[in-house]
Amino acid sequence: MSVQSAIKRKTAPEILARKRGEPIVMLTSYHAHTAALVDRHCDVILVGDSLGNVMHGFETTVPVTLDMMILQGSAVMRGSRQALVVVDMPFGSYEASREQAFHSAARILKETGCGAVKLEGGVRMAETIAFLTERGIPVMGHIGLTPQSINTLGSFRAQGREEAGWAAIEKDARAVSDAGGFSVVVEAVAEPLARKITQDVPIPTIGIGASAACDGQVLVLEDMLGLSPRTPKFVRRYGELGPAIEQAIEGYARDVRSRAFPGPEHVYEMKKTG
Repeated sequence: MSVQSAIKRKTAPEILARKRGEPIVMLTSYHAHTAALVDRHCDVILVGDSLGNVMHGFETTVPVTLDMMILQGSAVMRGSRQALVVVDMPFGSYEASREQAFHSAARILKETGCGAVKLEGGVRMAETIAFLTERGIPVMGHIGLTPQSINTLGSFRAQGREEAGWAAIEKDARAVSDAGGFSVVVEAVAEPLARKITQDVPIPTIGIGASAACDGQVLVLEDMLGLSPRTPKFVRRYGELGPAIEQAIEGYARDVRSRAFPGPEHVYEMKKTG
């Protein structure tokens, strides 16, 4: 296949240009095989630090390491062809300084080949976002409910339910945009506030448990497929694969125990001797 006919991946500038255009479709993936499926239908694949919950059974995303993100980000890149792949920067990999953030983000881009990173925080991370973007690293922001801050938030509660608390979240959105972020995830924010932010900022908003008026939407793949034992109230399940998978495993176990499972004798003919 020639270079000219090769499928070109979407880029951060292309996603930025989708503001108030066709809605941006985004899902998480952590494996090459699910990435191949997601890639056919999505503009952006997020290798989220939610892999800590989904793959490793952690209660929060806090224990996730940079090496874990790079390992799964590399797998997703191998499995996908056309979507922009964005890799989360895990807790502890960027907060200490702009320089720490750059070294962590550079490792992610160089070792995975992905097209952008995502980090949590608005006003408090604006200087870091600007530092990264000025040095060639596309950044997706994340405001509203920020799961890495769970130990200070205390719970995964929705943000902006009271209008008195809107100003701080609006400032966060503007800070991400002003610092050069190409888009911003708005998580678990009251619908009127998410709608207002989408109208006010010049970069695409990606909603998760926010407003349908956002410029795009993202969900954790396992949540929307019905594979997660606990899902947020806002998640619409588009499948119930958990019971189907368990039924298949049960059938396999039953066949093995009853010796009904096909063995090599059903595949290979014994060679005649003599």
